[in-house]
Amino acid sequence: MTITATTLTKASAAAAAAAGLTFIGVQIGHPHLDLTSIVTTELAVRNTLKLVMASLALAGITGLYLSQIRRNGLLGLIGYVVLAVGYLSILCTTFVSAYVLPSIADTSPGYVRDVLEAASGGHPAGDIGALATVLRVQGFAYLAGGLLLGIALFRARVLARWATVLLAVGGLVSAALTVMPDAFYRLLAYPNGIAMIALGVSLWRTTTTSAPQPVAVPR
Repeated sequence: MTITATTLTKASAAAAAAAGLTFIGVQIGHPHLDLTSIVTTELAVRNTLKLVMASLALAGITGLYLSQIRRNGLLGLIGYVVLAVGYLSILCTTFVSAYVLPSIADTSPGYVRDVLEAASGGHPAGDIGALATVLRVQGFAYLAGGLLLGIALFRARVLARWATVLLAVGGLVSAALTVMPDAFYRLLAYPNGIAMIALGVSLWRTTTTSAPQPVAVPR
């Protein structure tokens, strides 16, 4: 198999779409986070899928940025880096939620409860250490990165423009939902998820239509 720029771009497009689908899928019927649910197999599976989602999203946004690197300019670079930090932070905090918190739920229930409260946008009663800073960085990077990269992609005028707008404003919608009850908080996946799916499909189509066609050589 020959690895080309077109192949890599299509792979990143598929990754972006898959990340969006996974992001939405894991939130459907998501149980409330508490000491009881965090140790269940269901939460372990959902959090593992979130790790997959964040990894796919990193590959996806890399393709979105690099496919139009000149058109995206400095704003696109800043947006990409900030959003990448957001997804890397999601990888870290989700790993803690999936594999660390369940193992200490019996011995340190207060700490686990505080971490879950902070992760859901609440205010923990106790000190959760550096994880509080990571969660704040994660929230800021996710919102600001989506906004900046969405604006850059919109200005590039290559991918579906409605999807770039949704990526940009999705972070603002998510910020509003974080102060609402848990059932509404789960809806924050939908704006970003739909945007990632649409951008992945748009990038795939753009790559397919712009790929060089074989030219017949006269004999």
